[in-house]
Amino acid sequence: MRSDRPYLPFLAIVVAALFVAAAGCGLFAQHRETPPAPTPTPTATATPEPYLLLKLDERRLYVVENDVKCPPEGYSVAIGQPKWPTPTGRFQVNELIEDPDFLVFDFNNPKGRDRGRVPPGLNNPLGLRWIGFATAHGWQVGFHGTAKTSVLGQAVSHGCVRMSNPDIVEVYKHVKVGTEVVVEP
Repeated sequence: MRSDRPYLPFLAIVVAALFVAAAGCGLFAQHRETPPAPTPTPTATATPEPYLLLKLDERRLYVVENDVKCPPEGYSVAIGQPKWPTPTGRFQVNELIEDPDFLVFDFNNPKGRDRGRVPPGLNNPLGLRWIGFATAHGWQVGFHGTAKTSVLGQAVSHGCVRMSNPDIVEVYKHVKVGTEVVVEP
């Protein structure tokens, strides 16, 4: 006997296959493991920038890197005398000069006429490096070298911080414009 519908056995096979496939997909979806959550990429922690810490009472300057004083004993400095004290507070390096020249002026009348220029070199009052960080008393104040190391440890300057030339050259390597300067009494 011949069926009027020859496609029925084929249709039954296709429907059965679809049912098995649908059931299998459902079973697969129910039993498959969920993919692991993506692991977060570790973020690099920013290394704190080095800063300068000047302790006026100790008459010492420290370069602080990663909360460690380098060198631990710091650098001996001369600071401002009572008439022209070194300013205290938080500042930033605003000027860096290798082998600076010095404009001679009257500290009692800083807006007066310049009295000349001392060229760069060991006899220059600013020594081998200048690190400017503040304005006080009508002029720029900063760290600078000196050939007169006998004044280190004393309050003799016009507000600036004097250091031996080898020390200021070393400190200069650790700073850039914007480096924080903390001056404590």
